[in-house]
Amino acid sequence: QVQLVESGGGLVQAGGSLRLSCAASVSLGAMGWYRQTPGKERELVAAIISSSGRTKYSDSAKGRFTISGDNAKNTVTLQMNSLKPEDTAVYYCSAGVLIPNEFWGQGTQVTVSS
Repeated sequence: QVQLVESGGGLVQAGGSLRLSCAASVSLGAMGWYRQTPGKERELVAAIISSSGRTKYSDSAKGRFTISGDNAKNTVTLQMNSLKPEDTAVYYCSAGVLIPNEFWGQGTQVTVSS
């Protein structure tokens, strides 16, 4: 069974930074981060292909967030800078063979105060 263990998150003021980390129990082809707020669908924030390092970002994350992976440790990190109140959400680590939407972490709360 694939397990994703997240760390990081918390409360930060607008303009601040947070780092989210996720460790997978096995090696997978794609890893990423989604986020969700009450009443809304879960949305992709950023994803990375393990073999190539190719990344994809949502429009809201571009220029502020950076996703990186460590294939040797099966980990993925999301560095979030210039945080805004609208970034407040539960962030989920995700992973999959080709697309990072097969396996999920438990979620970690990120709250950005104005």
